[in-house]
Amino acid sequence: MKKFYLVLLVLGMFVGFLSSCDDDDNDTPELPVVTIESEDGSFSMLPTESIVLKAKVSSSQVTDWVWFVNGEKVGTDSVYTFKAEKLGDYNVAILASNTNGEAYASTMIEVHGTYKYGTFVISEGSRSPGTIVFISPKGEVIDNAYYVENGGELGGATQDLFIKDNKMYIVSQNGGYDGGFLTILNAETLKRERKFQEELDGEVSMPTHVVALGEDDIYLRDNNGVKRFQPSTGKVTLIEGTERARKNTMVVADGKVFATVGTSVVVIEAGKDEIANTIEFEDRVSGVIKASDGNILVSDGSGNITKVDVKTYTKLGSSKVSDEAKSVLSASFAAAPSITAKGDTLYMSGLSSKIYRHVFGSDRTELMVDAKDMVDNVGIIYNTCAVHPITGEVYLNSIKGYSDYKTNNITVFDFSSDEPKVSANYENYTAFPAGTFFTYNFE
Repeated sequence: MKKFYLVLLVLGMFVGFLSSCDDDDNDTPELPVVTIESEDGSFSMLPTESIVLKAKVSSSQVTDWVWFVNGEKVGTDSVYTFKAEKLGDYNVAILASNTNGEAYASTMIEVHGTYKYGTFVISEGSRSPGTIVFISPKGEVIDNAYYVENGGELGGATQDLFIKDNKMYIVSQNGGYDGGFLTILNAETLKRERKFQEELDGEVSMPTHVVALGEDDIYLRDNNGVKRFQPSTGKVTLIEGTERARKNTMVVADGKVFATVGTSVVVIEAGKDEIANTIEFEDRVSGVIKASDGNILVSDGSGNITKVDVKTYTKLGSSKVSDEAKSVLSASFAAAPSITAKGDTLYMSGLSSKIYRHVFGSDRTELMVDAKDMVDNVGIIYNTCAVHPITGEVYLNSIKGYSDYKTNNITVFDFSSDEPKVSANYENYTAFPAGTFFTYNFE
């Protein structure tokens, strides 16, 4: 009997121990867990804007909040409205605490210039300076943005732009005015940093396109070919073998320049004054663009679109458009590529009002719209269509006629549903538009 009671005593002590453990578990301090949320989902803003930030916590016991911006205490509520006038990246953090301890979270907010994100449409002008139209992500338009920011005019017959390392390079065929043959701007503010007129006078002949691999490694395409320009010394060197370089956009991929010469694409490596490689195609090349995977897509007059590895120059595959759309891939006087792409979906219009869609590798081409059926005063398509790399909307520039060029459209088409829609139409902003450029393509 004594042994029986001893067993009961031991069991009772064991159960009491377990119960004590449970009590201890229940008394475990509830530490807060905190995250930072933006009221509108954005963590990027202009200096004129603000972002409402909210602390999301898992614990109902939180009693104190402390907000910090770049380490400086700025608030003690669960909600904080961030404002900043100076451009840059800001570290915003919150410290949440209760009687049991503290939790910390942080996020980065970008305060950027007006022009860092959006769409530019460049115009040549008619015996006048070129212009830049800027369309913000919200659809707000700034007409003649260069003049707005600098109080002067760009060089005559503005043709092309390229963005690298927060610098915008703009090339004009005739130069002059407040700009030059080459004008370098801050890409966020469009404030002019440098211009090259006298330095390039006699060295270039009506330059039309520009890319940059570095501040002292700039490549210009002109009537004589592709030339390397080194601002530090003023040296301009013609790349031998590019004498027939087509008046069309050059592409930078894998830190190299890819330019169109007849039926080939030539490769120029950084800091070099010579062709590093030549890639041959079936017909005259009508466009070179950077693919979403970092390689390049090349179109030619035979109706082929070919993907090329930018490291080995191997052709990774080819896709052929329909016979109906083949003509829009022919090389023409358009200064922009005959193809434009968002992922593997390509669009093409050539100098036609008809826009076609083609998915790479499917060999299926669809006519999406004839702009003349949906938009007034579409007389002449000036340069080729361009697809927005984020929204997938397709931009098409048109003028009523050569003598009526002041009547014009920047039309934005939405092809996301069964029927095409005009999501925006900006009237009478251009003067012989040379191309549409999306800042996102230069990131």
